[in-house]
Amino acid sequence: MPPVSVFAGSVLWLFFCGLAHAEALPAPFHAGERLVFQIYWSFIPAAHVTLEVAPPAEEGFNKIELAANDGIGQKVQRADCALVESAARGAAYHFILTARTLPVVDLIYKYRERVESYAAGNVQRSLLYKKVQESHHPRDIVVLFDWQKGVAQYTNFGEAIDPIVIQPGTLDPLAALYYIRTQMLGDTVSLERWVTDGRKISRGKASFVQRETISLQGKTYQTIKIEPDLSDVKGVFEKSPGAKLYIWLTDDDRKMLVKVKSKVKVGSFVAELLEQESVIPEIEKSLP
Repeated sequence: MPPVSVFAGSVLWLFFCGLAHAEALPAPFHAGERLVFQIYWSFIPAAHVTLEVAPPAEEGFNKIELAANDGIGQKVQRADCALVESAARGAAYHFILTARTLPVVDLIYKYRERVESYAAGNVQRSLLYKKVQESHHPRDIVVLFDWQKGVAQYTNFGEAIDPIVIQPGTLDPLAALYYIRTQMLGDTVSLERWVTDGRKISRGKASFVQRETISLQGKTYQTIKIEPDLSDVKGVFEKSPGAKLYIWLTDDDRKMLVKVKSKVKVGSFVAELLEQESVIPEIEKSLP
C-alpha cells in the first residue's frame, strides 16, 4: 500500500471521536478553506493530498450519481433533496479530500482518490459519504445515512450490502476529522466517537502526547501532538507491526491539521502542510 493511501486512510480514521466531556466551539473552518499536504515516503516526495471545505451548494451538489437498483437510487434521490434543503438553510457542511501521487510515483503505483462528506449542523452527524479511488483496487463507494431507520447503506459500483445499524451522532471518517476541530482540546485529551465507512461501525481512541513547536516549509507552528489508537481497526491501512501513528494540530482556535507521521510496511511516511487558504466570513471580520 503506497504512502498516499496510508495518509488518506489515516486522515479518515485517526479521528474516530469527539472529546468526552468536551465543550463544543463555533466551527473554526468555513467554506473556502483549503489545506494542501506534501507526502514524503522515506524522505522522497510522493504525493499531494488536499482537504477542502466546499460551498454546500456548489454546482453538482444536487446531482448525486449512484448506479444501483431503483430502491437505492430513490433513497439517494430523496437524500439529495434533503441535502439541498439543508444547504439552503446553511445547515450542512460539504468536505472534500483529494489525493494524487506525483508523476515519478505514477510510474510505479498510480493513485487517485476523491472523498466527499456531507455533515449536518455543526458536524453533529453525517448525511452522505462518497469515495472514488483509481488504483490497482478501484472503488466507487456511496454511503447513505438513513436517520429515520437508524442505518447506513453502503454501495460499491452500485452493488449494495446489508445496511448496518448506526448510533446517534455517527460520523463518516472525513466528517470526524472536522468534528474534532469544533471541540476544545486540552492536556488530558480523551477522544471517543462512533464512526462508520458503511461497512463497519467502530469506536477509536486517541491520547494527548505533548505540546510541540514545529517548523514546516519555513513556517513555525505551536501544536498539540496526539497519538491515535487504532488497534481495533482492521483493514483500514497497513502500518508496520508496533509502529506508532502521530498527528499534529495547531494549538489555537483553528486546530488545523499540519502534520502526520508513521511507519508502513514499505518504509515510513510524513505528511506536512504545504500551503493553506482560508476564508473569514464578513460577519467575523466586523467583530472587534
